[in-house]
Amino acid sequence: MLHALVRTPAEPFSCARRLLHSVTAPLFKETGLYGFDHLKSAKGFQRMVDDAIERSNELVNYIAGMPSAPEIIRSMDEISDTNSLVEMEKLEMLISYSNTSGNCLLREFVEEASRASLRLNEYLHYLNSNPSLYHAIVKAEQNNHMLTEEGRSAARHLRIDLEKGGIHLSPEKLDRVNQLNIEILQLCRQFNENIITDPGHVDIFPASHLPKKLHHLAKTIYRPSSFASKRSTGPDSNLKERGFRLVTEPSTLCSILQLASDAEVRKKAYIRGNSVPRANLVVLDKLLAARHEFAEIMGYRSYAEFALKDNMASSPEVVLSFLHEMSNTVRPKAEEEFKKILDFKMGESGQLVEDLEPWDEPYFTRMMKSAAQNLDYSVNMLFHKLRFLVRVVHLSRRLGVFVPRFKIKKGEASDLCTFCYQRGRRISETDYQLPIVALVCNFSGSNFASVHLHHSDVETLFHEFGHALHSLLSRTDYQHFSGTRVVLDFAETPSNLFEYYAWDYRVLRKFAKHNLTGDPIPEKLVQSLIGAKNMFAATELQRQVFYALIDQALHTMQPSSVKDTVSIVADLKREHTSWKYVEGTHWHTRFSHLVTYGAGYYSYLYAKCFAATIWQKMLQQDPLSPAAGSALRSKFLQHGGAKDPTVILNDLVGNCVVRKQNGGIIPDITSLGEEMQLFNSS
Repeated sequence: MLHALVRTPAEPFSCARRLLHSVTAPLFKETGLYGFDHLKSAKGFQRMVDDAIERSNELVNYIAGMPSAPEIIRSMDEISDTNSLVEMEKLEMLISYSNTSGNCLLREFVEEASRASLRLNEYLHYLNSNPSLYHAIVKAEQNNHMLTEEGRSAARHLRIDLEKGGIHLSPEKLDRVNQLNIEILQLCRQFNENIITDPGHVDIFPASHLPKKLHHLAKTIYRPSSFASKRSTGPDSNLKERGFRLVTEPSTLCSILQLASDAEVRKKAYIRGNSVPRANLVVLDKLLAARHEFAEIMGYRSYAEFALKDNMASSPEVVLSFLHEMSNTVRPKAEEEFKKILDFKMGESGQLVEDLEPWDEPYFTRMMKSAAQNLDYSVNMLFHKLRFLVRVVHLSRRLGVFVPRFKIKKGEASDLCTFCYQRGRRISETDYQLPIVALVCNFSGSNFASVHLHHSDVETLFHEFGHALHSLLSRTDYQHFSGTRVVLDFAETPSNLFEYYAWDYRVLRKFAKHNLTGDPIPEKLVQSLIGAKNMFAATELQRQVFYALIDQALHTMQPSSVKDTVSIVADLKREHTSWKYVEGTHWHTRFSHLVTYGAGYYSYLYAKCFAATIWQKMLQQDPLSPAAGSALRSKFLQHGGAKDPTVILNDLVGNCVVRKQNGGIIPDITSLGEEMQLFNSS
């Protein structure tokens, strides 16, 4: 898949397809939808695409004339920027989120955006397979003495990105690569659609087995009573037993496993929820085979090798060495936590219990956290203001446009996502195109004046704001490197870093208020939240390592392997966790990161390590320090992807943050290990 002319950032759109609704409908008849003048009517989408294609063709013709190296790179970047501004999938999703009431007019906008998207994608394929553009980039790279350091980096990345699509291959191989790219895209879509359309369900009888706190998630159902004989004609023949049906999509399944005291209910829900969608077993096999064939044509031994070559890690071997180090480091503490859960289960049951089941973990860990920290999980935080967030970067002038899009959804879970409408780039020596970033938030509540957030929502808000700041504060010459357009295993670092602010009392007291008195959140409550978070942190980290190992194993698997994906996942779970694998389950068939981050899930763990070191070395003492904020901006965020991430990290906190390993770069795990007390377990 080519990314040279329209590259997508690593994270901000990853949660997009999970959202169904978002903001109130904009007044598009007056201003145009989201400020686009053409979009005062649905037909404006075609006009936008027409304009983008017309301008792009002018630039293509200009580049074909082989101007100077700087002009080639500048024009290529403008083509990318022109088409990024009319990425119809992005606009289509944003409109869908706006359409909270099934508005027919907005539905027309969605349909027109979809049609325009197909046309734009066809044109992008033409651009990304255009030999004139490729030859021009090769020429620019050869004449790199005429380019700035960032220009040389842009030329190199543009060439590599085009070559990742096979433009340098023979016509026969290029045709097959194009076929595989289409097939891979279709399989990825099918995988995600299956997750949505087949979430599974579980029926609970009798109704008394389901706690009342879960009734709002369930649908009442009936079945013939076991007391009524099939042949009975008496008064009991019409008796029906009342029960509940629960859809086992992830959020509901999580609630069942945490709140249902009946172990059989939890078991049924766990097995069912982790056995769908079964169709994705076949879809995943086809996807892995297509990716492997694609990688082989491109000259690589595996898809993981292809995907990782230009990342910090550089190879699957480096990633696996990092993951195995993490697994070995976290195991002692995770085993301690496992034993604590087992002991607690025995105490609750009053009898000898030999083992823990996978459906025990969410239920008993929640009870243990609540008991140990005296924590009421119903506690919420009043959403008071976001203004304090920008203090950390010490803004003194207009650096971009931040568009918060808030929607209140009564009775539904909160969800948040970041979108970049427009990326920053240098237009001339005096003019800079400012980035435009939207933070789309679905909050659970009844009105804006009293939005109450669970602490997990606050953490997600800070995570997304980290992505937003990365885009807003970057000052790259080329939008090709703007903001989150960095190598995959560096992209999550700002977002993980900003999660720390959601756990710091000095920050929380500025906006987390009591809904009646207005008093700031008590420090003791924050300490309880932190204590609960840390109780089973090693178990959660071990789980993330396990997920990353699955991703690597599946994307290095050879087609001749006798092991199927279920066997691979089962073996990795037994080897790297203390928890059982349940026969017949295949949780990984709704692990959407396998399709969106193929061979790249490890990047979340890289980010956790980088963020832990940055927090400890420069922010922990005073997270709102203007000096620290300025350093974070000038040494890190403003460079986007234009500067080597290793250089950025070393400039920011010194040489304690990364290590060289077999030709690649891995994070130093010391700070994260100290934070989680992984090095002093008894």
